[in-house]
Amino acid sequence: MKFRDIFLTASANMFRSKLRTGLTITAIFIGALTLTVTNGLSAGISSYIDKQVNNLGQGDVISITAKNTTSSSGAGNPQKYEPGKVSGRGSGPDAGGILLTQSDIDILKTDQDLTDIKPAYVLNPDYIQGVNGDKYVVSLSPLGGNNKLDLAAGRQIASDASDNQVVLPISYVAALGFNDAASAVGKSVTIAVSDATGEQHTVTATVAGVQQKGIVSLSGAVAGSALEVNLYNLQTIGLPAASKNRYQSASARMVGGTGDARLKEIKDRLDKLGFTGTTTADRLGAFKTVINAITLVLNAFAIIALLAASFGIVNTLLMSVQERTKEIGLMKAMGMRSYRIFLLFSIEAVLIGFWGSAVGVAVAMAVGFGANHIAANGILKDLPGFDLLLFPWQSIAGIFLLIMAVAFVAGTLPAWRAARQNPITALRYE
Repeated sequence: MKFRDIFLTASANMFRSKLRTGLTITAIFIGALTLTVTNGLSAGISSYIDKQVNNLGQGDVISITAKNTTSSSGAGNPQKYEPGKVSGRGSGPDAGGILLTQSDIDILKTDQDLTDIKPAYVLNPDYIQGVNGDKYVVSLSPLGGNNKLDLAAGRQIASDASDNQVVLPISYVAALGFNDAASAVGKSVTIAVSDATGEQHTVTATVAGVQQKGIVSLSGAVAGSALEVNLYNLQTIGLPAASKNRYQSASARMVGGTGDARLKEIKDRLDKLGFTGTTTADRLGAFKTVINAITLVLNAFAIIALLAASFGIVNTLLMSVQERTKEIGLMKAMGMRSYRIFLLFSIEAVLIGFWGSAVGVAVAMAVGFGANHIAANGILKDLPGFDLLLFPWQSIAGIFLLIMAVAFVAGTLPAWRAARQNPITALRYE
């Protein structure tokens, strides 16, 4: 009997007992469905994160801050005073942190692996005002090394722009009196800041673009270099010279490659100099770790379901062997080799796994496409391009192979038992 004949015979034998085979396939279907959905969720989130990082072009950007020993000793714990270090003050998330000074920036500029070093001033605007005259509290982030933002409309701020430019968050468009993101581009907004004496100053800035919401987007509005410097100069009026030129952080581009080994080398060198280097991937690492952990837990439940289904395969094929004992004896009496009989029942087990996984994957993909449509118009409407569930062919192929491998292993005992049948004894079986 040729392999094609063995395959066709196994396919026909699989449905001799439709109810028993159907129940076994249903059990496999549950495991395949769970595996496909959980892996699709992980792939969707990971793809969106990678897409955001790639779109922003931040793969070679590293954010540098002064090493803060408070973070290692626990929130609220006192930090030992170090002469020459300047502590940040205020009520923000970085309050109490160590600020960079101009001497720190000069040290960073001597590092041959870092280029395009841009210090980020600490900006504390009072309000932002649009065309409707309403004033709103706003946080203002320096552009720094993030020279490419995910925009809903407009253009990127050029690093060498000499005029005051700002990128608004999309949530501020309607509040500031603009009809939509596109209509805000090119318009003027007013930003107010108070100096050290309490006097308030205003600066007019042009809206260069509107930033789309995203998990790696900068918080609040984003100031171009010229606007950043102008606002900082105004808010430090009245301060002594020694209290100026304080930076929350600095951004730099890494030259000569960004592989793991090189990145570690740069971070270690910064650490020895009293700095902490963080990339976008580092900031998103914890988020991706949580998603991967959840995926592993859900996959564990799917594997348990598959193991339970494997016992169903064993039961189905053992009963099939028992019912077809005389048939096995006849095949062996006609000269069919034991390994072909083993192959016959093994293929039957693999086919059960295949159909179970096929139904599970098909249903999971149908559910996934529906969920993507609902989410895109619901909870993810502010995150365009975010597909909650993705089904890359590599993942789907892996699920098929895994389930068929489990089915094959489960079918080895019945197949081995069938192959060991003595033809004389089998023909006498009642």
